Amino acid sequence: MNETMNQKTVAAVKNLTKDYGGKGFRTRVLKGIDLTVSEHDFIAIMGPSGSGKTTLLNILSSIDKPTQGSVLIAGKDITRVSNRELSQIRKDKIGFIFQDYNLLDTMTLQDNIALPLSLNGADSRTCFEKTIQLAKTFGLTEHLGKYPYQLSGGQKQRGAACRALITQPEIIFADEPTGALDSKSGRELLECLKSVNEKGVATIVMVTHDAFSASYAKDVYILSDGHMKCRLSRGNSQKEFYDRIIDVQASMGSNMENDMGGDQA
Repeated sequence: MNETMNQKTVAAVKNLTKDYGGKGFRTRVLKGIDLTVSEHDFIAIMGPSGSGKTTLLNILSSIDKPTQGSVLIAGKDITRVSNRELSQIRKDKIGFIFQDYNLLDTMTLQDNIALPLSLNGADSRTCFEKTIQLAKTFGLTEHLGKYPYQLSGGQKQRGAACRALITQPEIIFADEPTGALDSKSGRELLECLKSVNEKGVATIVMVTHDAFSASYAKDVYILSDGHMKCRLSRGNSQKEFYDRIIDVQASMGSNMENDMGGDQA
């Protein structure tokens, strides 16, 4: 994405390659990827199984390391920093939303949401106020006293999104966030993510197999065979954007709309 005068780069990869396997059996999964994420972007990354989309997200979010290339988060190349500095970047700059929620069963939803802020040393009043504010945005106010087993999948995932946002990280990485949700719950989560992005609260990079989910993003990047094949940008109509995504999938002859994740690459 082109950076404008008043946009700062939040994350970027340049000439990124990733190999798996040992000597004589190496497979190149990412083949020279360039991608820049600017402040307030909402990017969806799509591609058929094996295309490299999950690998790209994992490298961007510091979960995995590239074979070659640079990975910048908040202006620092995370492939060259110490483990201690990397841990600090993860804590301060990055938020995660996973497909399987990862809420702690022994804590209420309120405490789950507040946990990252509490671990950062925030006082109880700050934790409470920020939790209430996010819960209101995500429609969870009346559920804060419940435990995860008392919540629906959609409520748990919206709670996980609140937890990711509460420290006000520079970027949110979402890995198939609607993958375990029914269509109604998935739509509710996506509407909330779109809302916080449009309000300038969150910069989001999301991997998804689903064209409808991707249509909530501002830009969609489609990977195929380790290469960035194209970028689509949303106009005024989400329906028209969805149709264009479907058309590109069809023209590529991909199986992306049927790809249910499990994308090791």
